[in-house]
Amino acid sequence: MKATFKASFKNPKLLGLLNNPFALTPGFEGPEQPAGIAPEFDSEAGVWAAPFVMATVNTKNVHRTNFLLGHPYGKDFVYDEMMLTTLGQAARALVDAAVKASPFAGKGLKPGDGPSKEEREAGSYEIGFLGLYPDGRRITVCVKGDRDPGYGSTSKMIAEAALLMPEVSAGGGIYTPGSLMAGPLVDRLQTYAGLSFLVED
Repeated sequence: MKATFKASFKNPKLLGLLNNPFALTPGFEGPEQPAGIAPEFDSEAGVWAAPFVMATVNTKNVHRTNFLLGHPYGKDFVYDEMMLTTLGQAARALVDAAVKASPFAGKGLKPGDGPSKEEREAGSYEIGFLGLYPDGRRITVCVKGDRDPGYGSTSKMIAEAALLMPEVSAGGGIYTPGSLMAGPLVDRLQTYAGLSFLVED
């Protein structure tokens, strides 16, 4: 993240790409998307939501998946990610993220500064996705993982995606996991990687 910000200071044109949720959908610009840069009250969840540090990256990949698949989510698809929390925690998360991302805030993390083996193995996470259709219908999906999301679970996801690659066929290009192997990858993650996906209509 710091490297990205440093590159942006050297080349301000990069800021346009970072701020554009459709930067990975060449030739297609969808509707205006939520900014997601300030804490706000989420009326659907009934709690405060804070900016999520990975949202700008993940959002681009979600829109690229929709783009590569021929827009099954619709060309009017709107997507955002936030952290549900209290107002105080939301403000603190915003400040912490800004400090960690700042290219002027020291040298940052060093090898070994992350969570311990015990913390990684004891970690877990739960992510809720809420989908709202234009006609008012809703769908919710709960994704759970049995390890620390930043280290333990992500490494298992990468390994399962790599093992699945020989079984999927595609031409050249840059794909997202969702556009290339969504169904089979979900099956592998549930079978071998300690994840669960619960869909509630």
